[in-house]
Amino acid sequence: MFKIITFTYAKKAFSAVLGCLFYNMLRFTRYLFLFLACFGLSPNLNSQSTMPAATNPSAKFIVYQMMFHLWGNTNTNLVRNGSAQQNGVTKFKDISSKALKALKAKGITHVYATGLIEHATMEDLTAFGSPLDHPSVVKGRAGSPFAIKDYYDVNPFLAENPAKRMDEFKAMLARFHESGIKLVIDFVPNHLARQYHSDQKPAGVVDFGTQDNNQVSFAPSNNFYYLPGTQFSVPEGVHPPVPVTIPYTEIPAKVSGNNVFNSQPSINDWFETVKLNYGVDYQHGNKTHFNPTPDTWVKMVQVLNYWAGLGVDGFRCDMAEMVPVEFWSYAIPKIKSKHKQVVFIAEIYQPNLYKDYIFKGGFDYLYDKVGLYDGIRRLMQEKPEATTADITRVWQNESGDFSKHMLRFLENHDEHRLNTPAFAANNFWSTIPGMVVTSTLHDGPLMIYMGQEFGEKANEIEGYNEADDRSSMFDFWRVETHQRWMNGGKFDGGLLSAAEKEIDQFYQQLFKLVHTSDAIQQGAFFDLQYAQDAGYDAKLVYSFLRYTAKEKLLIVTNFDAKQGHEFTIQLPQLALDMMQVKSFKLAKNTYFTPPSTLDAPRLTGNKIYIPANSALIFNL
Repeated sequence: MFKIITFTYAKKAFSAVLGCLFYNMLRFTRYLFLFLACFGLSPNLNSQSTMPAATNPSAKFIVYQMMFHLWGNTNTNLVRNGSAQQNGVTKFKDISSKALKALKAKGITHVYATGLIEHATMEDLTAFGSPLDHPSVVKGRAGSPFAIKDYYDVNPFLAENPAKRMDEFKAMLARFHESGIKLVIDFVPNHLARQYHSDQKPAGVVDFGTQDNNQVSFAPSNNFYYLPGTQFSVPEGVHPPVPVTIPYTEIPAKVSGNNVFNSQPSINDWFETVKLNYGVDYQHGNKTHFNPTPDTWVKMVQVLNYWAGLGVDGFRCDMAEMVPVEFWSYAIPKIKSKHKQVVFIAEIYQPNLYKDYIFKGGFDYLYDKVGLYDGIRRLMQEKPEATTADITRVWQNESGDFSKHMLRFLENHDEHRLNTPAFAANNFWSTIPGMVVTSTLHDGPLMIYMGQEFGEKANEIEGYNEADDRSSMFDFWRVETHQRWMNGGKFDGGLLSAAEKEIDQFYQQLFKLVHTSDAIQQGAFFDLQYAQDAGYDAKLVYSFLRYTAKEKLLIVTNFDAKQGHEFTIQLPQLALDMMQVKSFKLAKNTYFTPPSTLDAPRLTGNKIYIPANSALIFNL
């Protein structure tokens, strides 16, 4: 096996200073290494290889986010703010064995199906035991998938026979497992729909809030936070697309999901949800009350046990950082003690909390949004401040010690689509260097969003969403390119354009590389930026090594959208020592270049020419 060299915490801080010297004083490299050796420090530049090899050779998996109510819809005759009956909606049966086989052929190992659990909606489902939601506290005709209405049920409109909806869900879950694809579902711990009511809860389960004392703003045993003496007021500007015959009444007002302690939140707040109480008194200095165990903790573990007991393979935990880490350290071990297969993925945006939520909270994976995603997005958008130094900063300063726990992506339901004016429409093939770095930088998993692989533009006017460069999760609609890939149930991409097929082919080739490469699956990492000479554009070109005893790869990416770059790649002695090789010879592994480019990559010895918006992978 390859050699792993690490620092103690104190030595890492010292090494960071030395790393800056390396960037600007490369000529003194040998002397600095001698200096390090004299002080008994490992000559591992900024902890270039901080993670051991993964114990599971297939640990690097690929998640496909499926906005469930949109995924199987084949209707092309859509109306703005249309109902499920007018515009169409996915049914559980649409996730057929054939559909799953097609996803698996793309390289998908996990599906994150967003919006399965019953949430507030403007649909009238009272005939199936689901109380009517007031339209003034529902976002969009379909409603928000993150305004959970019954934690022990699935959305009735997803079933052919709504009265048998759980049976249909279980049959779909069985098809997932038969196909070899794992199913990840939502867990929304921070908030619930304003009119939460479970009509499907198991015997012995008590609804959230039914035993609360709503005459006090906070009590450790309450499930919600209250504003005594007030009445909830619908935000100004809310105009539901269905008739409102009676006003919405909530006395006293509950605190809204994004911690808004105001009886009238704004239209931009999470006004359709109420904040759950995990024992933190926000109005009195965030004082915590975790002993005895808060009732909300107990109820949420019951929820997790219910779905894990049905056989789901994981939970994508919405806004996990808004729930105290102490809850996760209580809940996750309880679930994993009974259901070892379950993975927990945290949506989180505060890097200073990463370590706590992994090593204390017990999460398997965290979103890498504010680090890698944001840095790569700036490069793809050709922002003046964009620099590959942001990529180096991610592993040096944010997550280098636990990179295998970071879930990486370039699209999800919250973010703009790549092929839109808000993101990279003017530089769409920057997708190549962006996705190659996202997919290969370390050995954590990656995620794509349905339609991403076809360059979905998301430019239709749905209703609640107004062509805002995202696919609407609030409306009964479709994802247009995905719909053409489904091709009436053939799942063969027969209706895609030539350009859409090209980008799909890129994703398939990239995912095949991810799955088959030992170095990308579980290899060590070495950033080469500091070692390059003046002929190398370190602002827009990013190069690194991934290696194991069996395979050694050099990965070079060019984020320059206008021109190619030629340089002689420098592999420092430190890198060779860590790979345990005395010399190397580069050979082509895989080249990714935009399909329309007339520029061709070149390799002459150690001299590389890489075209604009390209990624080149070499064997050593």
